[in-house]
Amino acid sequence: MDAFDVCVRGAGIVGQALALALSRQGLNVALQGRAGDSNEIAREDVRAYALNAASVALLARLKVWDALSADARTPVYDMHIEGDAAASAIDFSAWQQRARELAWIVDAAALEAELANAVRFAPHITATTQPVAATLLAVTEGRDSASREQLGVTFQRSGYDQLGVAARLVASEPHRGVARQWFRSPDVLALLPFDRPTRARSWGLVWSMPTARAQELLALDDAGFESALNDATGGAAGRLELASARAAWPLALARANPVVGPGWALLGDAAHLVHPLAGQGLNLGLGDVVALARVIAEREAWRALGDERLLRRYERERALPVLAMGQLTDGLLRLFASRQPLVRELRNRGLTLVNHALPLKRWLAGQALDT
Repeated sequence: MDAFDVCVRGAGIVGQALALALSRQGLNVALQGRAGDSNEIAREDVRAYALNAASVALLARLKVWDALSADARTPVYDMHIEGDAAASAIDFSAWQQRARELAWIVDAAALEAELANAVRFAPHITATTQPVAATLLAVTEGRDSASREQLGVTFQRSGYDQLGVAARLVASEPHRGVARQWFRSPDVLALLPFDRPTRARSWGLVWSMPTARAQELLALDDAGFESALNDATGGAAGRLELASARAAWPLALARANPVVGPGWALLGDAAHLVHPLAGQGLNLGLGDVVALARVIAEREAWRALGDERLLRRYERERALPVLAMGQLTDGLLRLFASRQPLVRELRNRGLTLVNHALPLKRWLAGQALDT
């Protein structure tokens, strides 16, 4: 008999959330992290995540959401997106969606820390740094998963020759809960309203651009980077200054094939990667957690956790949302990366037309809220 019902290999946000969700079903879960992982490393994390309503609901059920400090989660009430031509823009608002907020911007390190606290006190979770015997192996190791390779899974990766540059910023003007994004050829710049380190005046930066240009900006000193950033935003968010180190990572579109097999399943970045322009990467991973936990909870009493037919139910449920988000982000990126004059004109006119089509705007925003 296996020592554990489930081994979750990978102790990031998706892995910890899955371990908590399964432990609440009374399953014995081993959460396998890497030796040397610590909150000391996490405190240097400059990432900020945009979470939709479904992800917030999951974290609330896991008793993690309410444990986050007020300055670690910031509501987004409005979103302003600009194209690369004058008067080319689209605006979304929580009021139009009949929602309290469009999304929440969350400090990645704070979320990981609260998940770790919940894991520490969960009665059915055992933390380990070594492989253990389990009926089901859930792989949540991230984009460079070694376990995925060992399982012989194909990871169909298409690189964008782009880097995502992240940092924390402080502005001269308050953000007022408005997220800002610029779609231009060849970069996409997003400012996520945040309350750390300065309440109401902080932003999380996610700036996607060609690798060569990113390396040029990363080589600049802080003053040079700030100058380029303020030129790019045109003062729309006030004067921006760095409040952290800068981080960068390569961007790609990728899907694992297959996602499940006898006794194992992939979740999160180990299963799929999408471009960050829509801010849906972590939401997809937490959606995986919800789906797998539900499939396991609803299984027949006689069916084993590692039964491949059972795990195929999870794979089928997640196939369409993952494929749709991958195609959406890839299509938007290629549309706005094109430098052809006709394409440029059409995309900018399209933004303006959608901005005046309220039903379509509501539908688009609803897809992001409920993914």
